[in-house]
Amino acid sequence: MASEYIENAKVFKAFCDENRLRILELLRSGEKCACKLLEELHISQSTLSHHMKLLCDAGVVQGRKEGKWVHYSIDPQGSENAVELLKEQLEVNTGKETEKMSCCLKEL
Repeated sequence: MASEYIENAKVFKAFCDENRLRILELLRSGEKCACKLLEELHISQSTLSHHMKLLCDAGVVQGRKEGKWVHYSIDPQGSENAVELLKEQLEVNTGKETEKMSCCLKEL
């Protein structure tokens, strides 16, 4: 169970940085070479590598090596998984879980 939380946290971590959000915005229009991302973002190559590693480890972005450059795109399955994960985390439980939580109200 702990490893599931670790994997889920990777997805949320991928979305909690303004540069990574900008990268995702750029990738929404299709695959981009790392050189194009560097040009658009005005960051160093090592900074881009760090952000891309986090996005790829989270499964929301995939990379394809071509020559000395990597071309990145949004991973359709990974993005679908991220959407489902967010829905899961924000889903309100009704039923037995709610009954257990309302036990304190019975004492009032």
